[in-house]
This record gives sequence, C-alpha cells and structure tokens, in this order.
Amino acid sequence: MKNLFVVTHAQSVHHIEKKVGGWHDTDLTASGVADARATAERLATLIGDGPVEIFSSDLLRASQTAAIIADRLGRTFEETSDLREMSYGSAGGKAQEWLNARQTPAPDDNRMDHRGGISDGETRREIAQRVYRCVDAIVGRTCETQIIVTHGFALTFVIAAWIKMPIDAAGYVNFPALPGSITQLRQDDYWRSRAVVRLADVSHLEDASPHG
Repeated sequence: MKNLFVVTHAQSVHHIEKKVGGWHDTDLTASGVADARATAERLATLIGDGPVEIFSSDLLRASQTAAIIADRLGRTFEETSDLREMSYGSAGGKAQEWLNARQTPAPDDNRMDHRGGISDGETRREIAQRVYRCVDAIVGRTCETQIIVTHGFALTFVIAAWIKMPIDAAGYVNFPALPGSITQLRQDDYWRSRAVVRLADVSHLEDASPHG
C-alpha cells in the first residue's frame, strides 16, 4: 500500500512581511521552525519506523521544513525545483498589495495559460506540468511511504496529479492549505484506488491561523 504524505512548508518570513512568495526565497520564522517540529512529530506518529523517502522543493522555506522532518525521522531528503510554488515573476518579494492591485482573474476560456496580469509570471499549465512530472516520478518509486514538502498553491497540483486529473481540468480546482499542514494520500494494493485520506490537516499545530 502506497502512502504519500504531502506537507506545506511552515510559516516563512514573507508571510509576516506580507510580501509575495512564489520563487522569492525566505527562511522560516521562529514560529515556523516550531510548527515544522510539530509537523515532524505528527509524521513520526503516522509513519512509524519503516522505510520512508522524503522529497522537497528547493526553496528555503520548504527545504528547511524538510530538514527538520528528515532529522526527526533519521532520514535524508532530496530537493527539486519541480516542487516549487508558482512563480510570480517580477512580483516575487514585492508587497502583496502591489500584486493584488495588478492581478487579473483568469477567464473561463483560458484557465491554464493566463498569466494573471504579470507578464513574466508562471501559468497554471507551467506549474502543473512540472509538479505532475515530479509526482509521477516519486510515486513510481518502489518505496511505499513517501513525504513531499511543497507550498500552499503547489499542493493543489500534487493532489491533482495523484488523482490523475487531466491538466486542463486542474485550472478549476483549488485545495486551500495553511502552512505546516499534512495531506495524506493512499493507494490500495487490490483496487489500485487513490484516496485522499486527510486534507490539509493542521490539528497538530497549537496556533493554526492563516499566514498568507
């Protein structure tokens, strides 16, 4: 039975500074470190002592979360840029208000290739293609228990890839998640059905409040 645990990185500096994240690279806050440790403890309870593989976005806030988890579980982890958050291009690192004033919603006839008013930003199709590719490669490995550490919006595409949602349909779906959340995905051995066992669970965190 395959179990895939998907973690959204803990609170990062850009959250409290109210700046655009995306590929803008910031560290975890002190609260983020504490939450990452709590997340690691919950994963240790859920997984036990069996074999586990850990994969992470290479951005600092994700890789620092993954490092805390890996240390708790006595494992190493692999980094990949394919698990990064959506890129907001030149908006990355700017005030969130700056982006909000310039973003435009995607029309229904162009959900996947719309750039949101930021000419050098990433489209949903572009993030979906890299995340789908990465998830397929990870799930195709023989280890039955795996952890992915990624970002709040990228999580949607991890789940969409897991349930084999066609990429064009992924333009209409969103799975909101707070920092430090755990999503558990499971595939049974008999029917080969892929289930979402828990979605964006933050019950292990003392202060489960939005951080942006």
